[in-house]
Amino acid sequence: MKYCLRYLKPHVLTMMFGFAIKFSGTIMDLLIPYILSYIIDEVTPKNDIGLVVKWGIVMILCAVLVLLFNVWANRIAAAVSRDAIHALRYDLFYRISYLSGSQVDSFTIPSLVTRMTSDTYNLHRMLNMIQRMGVRAPILFLGGIVITMAIDPYLSAILCILLPFMILVVAVISKKSIPLFVLAQQSADQMIRVVRENATGIRVIKALSRGQYEMDRYDAVNRKLTKDESKASITMAASSPLINLALNTGLVFVILAGAWRVSTGSMKPGVIVAFLSYFTIILNAVMAVSRLITMYSQAAASARRVTEVLTTPTDMKIYAKEELESQPGQATISEPAAGTPAQPPHIQFRDVTFSYHKTAAGKNLSHISFSLGHGQSLGIIGPTGSGKSTLVQLLLRLYDIDEGQILIDGQNIVALPLKELRQKFGVVFQNDTLFKETLLQNIDMGRKLSMESIEEAAYVAQAEDFIKNAGGYGAQIAAKGANLSGGQKQRILISRALAGHPDILILDDSSSALDYKTDASFRSALAQKFGTTTTIIIAQRVSSIKHCDQILVLEDGVCQGLGTHKELLKSCPVYREISEIQMGDDAE
Repeated sequence: MKYCLRYLKPHVLTMMFGFAIKFSGTIMDLLIPYILSYIIDEVTPKNDIGLVVKWGIVMILCAVLVLLFNVWANRIAAAVSRDAIHALRYDLFYRISYLSGSQVDSFTIPSLVTRMTSDTYNLHRMLNMIQRMGVRAPILFLGGIVITMAIDPYLSAILCILLPFMILVVAVISKKSIPLFVLAQQSADQMIRVVRENATGIRVIKALSRGQYEMDRYDAVNRKLTKDESKASITMAASSPLINLALNTGLVFVILAGAWRVSTGSMKPGVIVAFLSYFTIILNAVMAVSRLITMYSQAAASARRVTEVLTTPTDMKIYAKEELESQPGQATISEPAAGTPAQPPHIQFRDVTFSYHKTAAGKNLSHISFSLGHGQSLGIIGPTGSGKSTLVQLLLRLYDIDEGQILIDGQNIVALPLKELRQKFGVVFQNDTLFKETLLQNIDMGRKLSMESIEEAAYVAQAEDFIKNAGGYGAQIAAKGANLSGGQKQRILISRALAGHPDILILDDSSSALDYKTDASFRSALAQKFGTTTTIIIAQRVSSIKHCDQILVLEDGVCQGLGTHKELLKSCPVYREISEIQMGDDAE
């Protein structure tokens, strides 16, 4: 919570002004019962209607000031909490955007969504209420006690006896409730995960008639969430009845003791009326404090989860050249061997090994080595799960490798700032995303590219005619490209990757939905317009990569072959088998 409260620092003066207004209004509220008591005991016996009216006007004025001050202070509180949480949400979104792939995997996307939405909402609600009631309730509580002690110490002693019990109840219940609210938020993460999976895979669920199965799965996580929320809420809710019982019991004794003192002449009737009013004020103040503690318990659990993301250290360290050169085998600039050109390869993998789960038995890539010159192309092929997409994610440094080196122009990528590194690439990922924007915005992606570059990219991607028929670049795309066919989506995604004229183009299974004619036209236009761009193509079809300068064959994360199409047909049984299955007699 302490970390999240730092977002209130820019608003300290505004909050102090709001507290001063709230304090003034609360004092006015405390004066009303005292004035009523004075009217009953001192003014009424004088039989002076004018004096009664005068003091009545004072009471009305106090009530009006209470209303105005509270409304004013509440508006200030709402503005402060709004602006503070706005800044918090921005920083949280920024931090999430720059988490590494392994960190996102660790938190999980459903959990990050929950932290970004319901957790920040809990903090917003708490900050708002703590400013509104965090000043008013304690002042009413303490002020009520002070005034009642001044009016009649004997009756106020009853209230003092109850205070330790009420404090103990609140402390014990709050201590138990915070861990329960943490569990409830974790259950909310699970429910969002199931909802997200169902929303994404709704077509598959309907096609396979798995609706009831998914309903049962959702019902299970929903029941768990309900159970955890109920347990936390019921535990916290116990404080209000217990405090209410104590105060109402004390109120009974106050009435009995007050009636006895009035009958003996030790106390005036107006005093007991005022005392009962203050007792009610104290009761409401304690209930408000109880609600604040409930809200704080939820917010504390949420703050812990939000702070966990905000304080997560960046695991993508940018190494200085000196740091790398001090480590054996980690020189930043690769030294060319004797007799080789001075210019280093554009892309080079040196004995790269990587595992998502960091286990020796489950390597996703093992000892991968290859080099690629400027303007050359590399095709990557292999069965599902062989590590094809993992390889390009390592090149983009979405994950850090476990062993080996990855170099671009002879420079280790761990020595390049991430923004500088990724600006070199144009990428189409497997199952890539289209946004609910226009065609132009989906291609440009906020890069402020020229229309000439965008139109050239669309031409190469064979999207020119489709865009024209769709109504031009201003045509609207539905969320996730729901109003486009698979081939249309891929052509827009390829246009996006090409529009920035990248040094390195990565196409991860990006032509699987294109027919052979369109795919061939795309390859031809790509070679013509982007001949100097180094290209990595991941494909399932041999026809999409057979033209590449090199082809890397992967199986279970291990290189089974590296060479040209003709070379691999002779030297790599895995590649030859794939080629013969797909192309038959045309494999050569």
